[in-house]
Parts: sequence; C-alpha cells; structure tokens
Amino acid sequence: MRKYPIEDYLVDDGLSIRAALEQIERTERRTLFVIDAERHLLGSVTDGDIRRWLLQGGDIGAALRHAVNPHPLSVGPGYDRDQLCRRLVELGATCVPLLDEHGRVVDLVFWEDLFLGDQAAPVPRQIQVPVVIMAGGRGTRLAPFTQVLPKPLVPVGDKTVIEVIIDRFLAHGIREFHLTLGHKANLMRAFFQELTRSYAVHFVNEDEPLGTAGALGLLAAQLDRPFILTNCDIVIEADYADLVEHHVREANQITLVVSLKKYHIPYGVCEIATGGQLTALTEKPEFDLMVNTGMYVVSPAALPHVPAGRLYHMTDLIADVRAAGGRVGVYPIGEGAWLDTGEWAAYRATLQHFESRLVR
Repeated sequence: MRKYPIEDYLVDDGLSIRAALEQIERTERRTLFVIDAERHLLGSVTDGDIRRWLLQGGDIGAALRHAVNPHPLSVGPGYDRDQLCRRLVELGATCVPLLDEHGRVVDLVFWEDLFLGDQAAPVPRQIQVPVVIMAGGRGTRLAPFTQVLPKPLVPVGDKTVIEVIIDRFLAHGIREFHLTLGHKANLMRAFFQELTRSYAVHFVNEDEPLGTAGALGLLAAQLDRPFILTNCDIVIEADYADLVEHHVREANQITLVVSLKKYHIPYGVCEIATGGQLTALTEKPEFDLMVNTGMYVVSPAALPHVPAGRLYHMTDLIADVRAAGGRVGVYPIGEGAWLDTGEWAAYRATLQHFESRLVR
C-alpha cells in the first residue's frame, strides 16, 4: 500500500524551494515531479538538485523552477518492465512518472510496484569508511535519564539512540565504528559486549574530557582515510555515500553536515544608528540559516592539528584547518532530515517522528 497519493509527488514550478524540500522529506521519496496546469511533465527535483542550488549560492526562498532537472526519467504506456528496473537501480530512483501520449502525468510507477521480496526497497549505495561516534558526554540536558544511563543508551522506540544511529550506517555497508567513551564508559562497554552485532566496535577512553575533537588525537593512527564523525545524540537521514563523495570531490579536509533552519522572530526588530535613531523596523522577520548538526566528514590531513591530551573542540579544529589554508565545506540537508535527542523537546519530537512511521 502506498503511503501517499500521487498528488503529493506532483508540484507546480512556482512552489518555493523551501516548500519543495519540506514536501520531499514528508513523502520520503527524495523526488518530486514538476507539472503544469494540464499535468504535462516539466521536470523533476530531488534533494540533491536543491543541495546543488544552495551550494551555488541560490536562495532557498526562490521558485522551484530554478532547481529543476528538465530531463527526468519517465515511461509511457506499455513500458519495458525489466529495462525500467535496471534504470531505477542505476539511478537509485524510487519512482518515475507514467505519461500518456500527450506527455501528461497519469500515474507514478513506484519501486515496490516492480520489485518483490528482498528487493522491496532500494539498497543504499555501499561505502567502506570508518565512523567515529563521540559518546563520552555527560548528557546533562537529558537528566534524570543520564544520571542512570549514558546518553547513547537513552531509548528511542525499542532501541537505544546509538543503535538507531549505527543502523543508518549499516544500511550503507559500513562496519567499522570507533566510540569515544567517558561518562559511564563501563556501561557502554557492557552494552556492546552483550549485543549481537555484525560490525566491529573499537573503544577509546578519555581519562579527562577532551571536547568534541580532542579524542581524535587518540585515534589518528587508525584513521588513514576520510571518516565520518558524529555526535551520539543525533540521527541524520541522508545518503552517506553522496556525503563522502561530495567531501572527496571538493577536496575538503572537513565537511560539515548542516541543516536548513527557518527562524521566526515574533517581534518587530529595530535597527538603529549611532545616537539611537531608528533606521529600520522589520515586523516579525524570518531568517533562513544553515545550522551545524554535529556530523562531519574528516580527512586524515586535518588530524595533525589535534593537540595531545587537552580539551579541543571541533570549532577549534575547523579554525585551525582554515588558518592553515585547508578547505572546510558544508553539505546541506533539510530540517526534517536532522533528528536530535540531546535535549527534552527535541527528544520528544524524535520519538514522535519514529512513532508516526510505525503507524503508517
């Protein structure tokens, strides 16, 4: 059974890019199809198309037509099923529009309409990179949970946060994990010793808190290729293969995964000149910002900057890499692709997200 009617995947090219990204996240297909008033197919847009538009300096409030792919895959009546299956696998696509003889969209052909059994969902592209999970924090914003449990073991549904995080990486074929431990480290070790798993977990202990990047100095000898670094209280729903490819293609030493956030100020905002004269008054302004999620791709070339045995944060590493002439880039994702469990309001929202998926 389809989760959404086909109209949820069909949009006008005058829709804003922000609204299109929200709709992409809501339908979970990562693709929308752009049509005119008569339902003629004008193009398609994916989260990747929107990402490229933003990285080129495009405005997220602009009309969708600026980010559209004008030559999307489509099929007509009597399409070759086997050929379409091969194309979907090649492109990593999950649905295509079915057109009539006039080029109008009459239906969508979904992946699950074509594949059965174990192929009922597309397999994410596989990559072999290490993942470092910073799991040593005290999690004070989640007290009293974290007075009993380390933050990574806080439950989300019938799993712990860290299991949910690792599951996302396992889907991409990643099997090597390094956990930095501090607060309640023995509980973390015991949990993984008892867990039935198909991947390797290596632990590194912080005898003293080393910050969000200090423990990388203890792992430098084991990290000889680009790796993903993540906080232990966030779930990022993204194409990790595309993320790593972007990092390598841009020759970055560090790539930040950033979330697009819209902030609304519920007051009139004043701008003043010297002497207290009002120069502008903007009523209830809205701002679009890119916010650091706490996930990164890091290259080994960045690690010599990490000092031994002292407090050192990712903000310090980013500043040091940039000061030395290294490249630091960003990889934007939508607001709905970043799930936070690090404080109570965000934790409750994340629980609701997973619960809503279970009831569909």
